[in-house]
Amino acid sequence: MAGGTGTETTAPLGYEQARDELVEVVRRLEAGGTTLEESLALWERGEELAKVCRRWLEGARARLDASLAADDGEGGEGEEGEEGEG
Repeated sequence: MAGGTGTETTAPLGYEQARDELVEVVRRLEAGGTTLEESLALWERGEELAKVCRRWLEGARARLDASLAADDGEGGEGEEGEEGEG
């Protein structure tokens, strides 16, 4: 299984793809039985995949924050404010 780390990406990975591949990389590292060079390549690929996942999650967080901010700008504050006053 030498060299099969999946580092040859042509299209951006989706979150689920990156997460699933990261799980497989971790599984292979934990199982052992790989050479030092293979382990290092797997580790590097895992770092890349973790960055991809982090970017997806940060992007999702930004979209949610923007959506919530837009909702607040449309008068969404009334519900919480009324509970605290009564």
